[in-house]
Amino acid sequence: MIPHLLSLITFLPLVGVALILLFVRGGEGDKAAVKTAQQIALWTSLATFVLSLGILQAFDPSNTGFQLMERGVWIPAFNIAYIKGIDGISIWFVLISTLLTPICVLSAIGGVKKRVKEFMIAMLVLETMMVGVFTTLDFVLFYLFFEGILIPMFLIIGVWGGEKRTYAAYKFFLYTFLGSVLMLVAIFAMVMQVGTTDMTAMMGGKFPEHMAKWLWLAFFVSFAVKTPMWPFHTWLPYAHVEAPTAGSVILAGVLLKMGGYGFMRISLQMLPEASAHFAPMVNCLSLVAIVYTSLVALAQTDMKKLIAYSSVAHMGFVTLGIFSLTQQGLDGAMLVMLSHTFVAGALFLCVGVVYDRLHTREIARYGGMATNMPRYAFVFMIFMLASVGLPGTSGFIGEFLSMQGAYLANSWYAFVAATGVILGAAYMLWLYRRLFYGPLDKDDVKAMPDLNGREVAMFAPLLILVLWIGIYPTTFRNVFAPTVEKILTDFQSESHEGTHG
Repeated sequence: MIPHLLSLITFLPLVGVALILLFVRGGEGDKAAVKTAQQIALWTSLATFVLSLGILQAFDPSNTGFQLMERGVWIPAFNIAYIKGIDGISIWFVLISTLLTPICVLSAIGGVKKRVKEFMIAMLVLETMMVGVFTTLDFVLFYLFFEGILIPMFLIIGVWGGEKRTYAAYKFFLYTFLGSVLMLVAIFAMVMQVGTTDMTAMMGGKFPEHMAKWLWLAFFVSFAVKTPMWPFHTWLPYAHVEAPTAGSVILAGVLLKMGGYGFMRISLQMLPEASAHFAPMVNCLSLVAIVYTSLVALAQTDMKKLIAYSSVAHMGFVTLGIFSLTQQGLDGAMLVMLSHTFVAGALFLCVGVVYDRLHTREIARYGGMATNMPRYAFVFMIFMLASVGLPGTSGFIGEFLSMQGAYLANSWYAFVAATGVILGAAYMLWLYRRLFYGPLDKDDVKAMPDLNGREVAMFAPLLILVLWIGIYPTTFRNVFAPTVEKILTDFQSESHEGTHG
């Protein structure tokens, strides 16, 4: 086994950044320099993904503690350490981060035309920050990675985005930054109470009841913005619409999952009594998100905006599953997050394919594409059906378990959530019909070529994973289920002790 594997995976993308800075000297007009930057970014991100597969090889699912631990002294004067480790939850988030990055780099090779060198650097820095969030077990380092993500993503939206990119970038930055400031205050209070920044030392709910509720609310705002939950979601449609395709894929595929990860890692494990107290509130907000944003999606005329609102609705199933506080709900939340990573990421890639050809996202500008782009129509159909939750695709099992967990908590939760599934089918089928059926009577649409080899390479792994999770979800569930069961057992014992203490 490679020593310090988690550190190597975290910081290997920065080696790619260094190589680009050292060897790519030409400007935008230098095709050789642009190609070199693209190749370095692609091969570095692919090497990081291949290396991250070693985590699966070394990981023991039956061990519910943290594995591949790395500890080192960082700032001894303040008792701040360098601590890394993964468990059954974080392992999948590391792998989706390392998988989506080369796919995004591949999409950018065809979609990003200006400042290519700088874009590739931003993507590699973003990968380091994402992996760092999911592998770090020291609160100070966790916060640095969590906040560090804002810088490359702000630039990706603000420099390479659409016409309203500046507004979208600042809205994204301000929402997430203000939420994170509250998290920083909560971290400071927890460190003062416990005397260490070690996150594992804080698990178990050893905080006074009144303090725990305020801490929980501070974390809640930060994670609710990231998820995003209604009514903290308004930054997301702007960010998605204006971001380049690669930015939208990373936003939907990884950044939104940081909210769900935070709820499971911090809210449930460190503040169990407060989580039990506020669970009904979170479930109500989740149901509003599922129904309201599905209705808003039905009214959209922009493809990206429709998929962005669908993301809010699907993430509502995640928070509903987590705060059902049941094994089925937590398992469902994990599977919904994995499914949404591949499905939403692929749908944004699908939008990018036609946007690169026609430079518009207006649904009404298309139609009849099943005739001249049959491969594209097939790929879009699979991901659309997975988004709807068709049995046999990844979307079904996660939403089913999430609603089952919600039913065990309160039967009305499941009933309301089920209406979101119906609305989801309505807006996705409506979108598919408008894009691919009807007369092919627009000359520029008729002239669009079908998927090329680079685009097929982007979609192939996502297509395989969507069907794999749908047909054989135990491959993924067996890895995280023991950890989820331990989190739930610890949560129930701690919250029970708190209630009767």
